[in-house]
Amino acid sequence: MAKAEITNKVREMRFFNNEMTQQELADKVGCTRQTINALEQNKYVPSLSLAFKISKLFGKGIEEIFIYNK
Repeated sequence: MAKAEITNKVREMRFFNNEMTQQELADKVGCTRQTINALEQNKYVPSLSLAFKISKLFGKGIEEIFIYNK
């Protein structure tokens, strides 16, 4: 069985929101800049809580930012 992956559009969303920095996003959602960096590089899968916070901040549904790939 192939490993499922979750990719995301966090970097793209930051760019389209006044080129928000990783630190600004981290401060707004309550995590570290390193977490945002790892998330954008698809090296980290966020908790459901963090995914909701990021989605809500950008005014998008979770499925519009986080993509489940079988």
